[in-house]
Amino acid sequence: MSENSAEKKKRNKKQGRVIPGFGLTLGITIAMLSLLILIPLASILVYAFKMSPSAFVETITSDNVRWAFLTSISTSLIAALINSVFGVILAWVLVRYDFFGKRFLDGLIELPFCIPTAVAGITLSKLYSDKGMFGKALGTLGIKVSYTHLGIIVAMVFIGIPFVVRAIQPVLEKLDGQYEEASYILGADRKTTFFKVVLPELRPALLTGFGLSFARGIGEYGSVIYISGNSAKEHTQVVSYVIMQKLNYMDYESATSIALVMLIISFLMLLFINIVQVRQSRRTNDVA
Repeated sequence: MSENSAEKKKRNKKQGRVIPGFGLTLGITIAMLSLLILIPLASILVYAFKMSPSAFVETITSDNVRWAFLTSISTSLIAALINSVFGVILAWVLVRYDFFGKRFLDGLIELPFCIPTAVAGITLSKLYSDKGMFGKALGTLGIKVSYTHLGIIVAMVFIGIPFVVRAIQPVLEKLDGQYEEASYILGADRKTTFFKVVLPELRPALLTGFGLSFARGIGEYGSVIYISGNSAKEHTQVVSYVIMQKLNYMDYESATSIALVMLIISFLMLLFINIVQVRQSRRTNDVA
């Protein structure tokens, strides 16, 4: 009995190898990973370590860099929170309702992935300028968007919303409706059912979408530089703009030092997302 089971597992393992040659495919994978990711990231460390510790700290803690980090992190966090709320609403509408133009709307969600970020930045800055369609209307209410932190948030919401929607949609599609029916039978209203039954199931996917949106916002450049105004006085410079500014002055050590801090932040966000996904996988297996 055990021999038959072992032979069956061995046969299934062989059938699962669609691409032959483990050594060859692993070698190609490691080579591509090294050329495209590991070596470029290692070069950041090499350039950054050319600076003395005191010079590194002085660069990172200078006024413009410190304000750039504060601006990027705060606006990215606010934009990710906004995307988390509206991303859930959009995903809920696309999954739970049928209406004319649903497929078209679903395709529009991925528009920020398709268009160049510079095009998005130019379009948003034009729309929300003092003479733009939206900016003129908001100006009558005393709200200025372009060349302010609010404009940066608008741009980051635009480029980050697809991450939240696409993270939540598959979970909503697979969510068994019997849980909600049982909640209603037990006397719970819609609000209680959503927050006590549906939202706990969506929480891991929501955290993943939030993390991806936040990470994308911190490193965003093209869609932000046009609408932010890049003013050091108004503190509307983001980290990516400061790095580009250092590169234009041929100050590679300072640019890579700032990039190293960004790399650490991105790594921590990636670690957070992976931990959430692993816990969700364990939770799903335990339920199964």
